[in-house]
Amino acid sequence: MTAARQKWSAEVTEQSDAMDLEDHIFESDDARKIAASLKRSAEHSHRRKAEPFQSAMSMLNFYINRAGKNLPATRRRVLEHAKDELRVAFGREKEG
Repeated sequence: MTAARQKWSAEVTEQSDAMDLEDHIFESDDARKIAASLKRSAEHSHRRKAEPFQSAMSMLNFYINRAGKNLPATRRRVLEHAKDELRVAFGREKEG
């Protein structure tokens, strides 16, 4: 597989109608901070096509799925917890 083909997800993030995100937000160990940043980005983005909650959750899921099995368990736990924090931030019920 070519290097260009392997980096398709980075291009999607930069060139698509994806939201503009805070730099390195997915590297944070604070799920609430991640959720708050995604919420801010979704609410202020002029590039999103869906409702803010859906856009924010989609970006979080995109990042998790993009990392796949290379995502360490500790990072996955933080990011999965960020989903619950995102639901709370948007006034939705937590799953499970």
